[in-house]
Amino acid sequence: MKVVILSAGQGRRLLPLTAETPKCLIPFSGRSLLEWQVRALVAAGVDDVTVVTGFEAEKVEAALAEIDLPGATLRTTHNPFYELADNLASCWIARHRMTGEFLILNGDTLIEPGIVRRVLESPATAPITVTIDRKPDYDTDDMKVREEDGRLLAIGKTLPDDLVNGESIGFLRFTEEGGATFVSEIERLMRSEEGLKRWYLSAIDGIARYKGGVGVRSIEGFEWGELDFPADVDHAVELTGRWVERGL
Repeated sequence: MKVVILSAGQGRRLLPLTAETPKCLIPFSGRSLLEWQVRALVAAGVDDVTVVTGFEAEKVEAALAEIDLPGATLRTTHNPFYELADNLASCWIARHRMTGEFLILNGDTLIEPGIVRRVLESPATAPITVTIDRKPDYDTDDMKVREEDGRLLAIGKTLPDDLVNGESIGFLRFTEEGGATFVSEIERLMRSEEGLKRWYLSAIDGIARYKGGVGVRSIEGFEWGELDFPADVDHAVELTGRWVERGL
């Protein structure tokens, strides 16, 4: 199994912390966010990792080279448009890696290995699977989802609250068929005027609404975190601290 990690962005909402350090290299409990991600993936059996770089790419490449995981292939591919484009462009840059079965992980999502195992060990009941969590209420920055009987109906930050019953954690699984559909959609969107400003999950939303074949997998009960705002840094420190205590 292979994975594409979308880590091109600087993380401007975390300035000045990210003035010279990419968001994916912020340290937590002795490891960078990127190293926590890579080790969680490899521990669960993902042995082919491609990181999409952008801001301070050389630093990311150097950090990745220092991660010693025998048997795992760790590589990068560069998105030179990271200052001008959103993460749909990063997916377009990395589409040559999106063949066969593969995973996509947002570069700002901390996950424990159990989440990866949950996604990989469960049968792929749809060509595309979006991992979701649930909570009592959702804020304006959450990537909200509407699903019914395991089928994704819509995904986006502006979904009406009365339709929302989950949140995407930024971790997706694709079968060969689902990957081909996704790549075709991102190529179509990148030809449009607004393509550079689109999130890749807008492509998933379009596929779910008009083509179908997108399912969801709940990871309720597992720990994860997203790094967007200064308050998220403290949460990530606590989260990874617990993982160290658990021996993860």
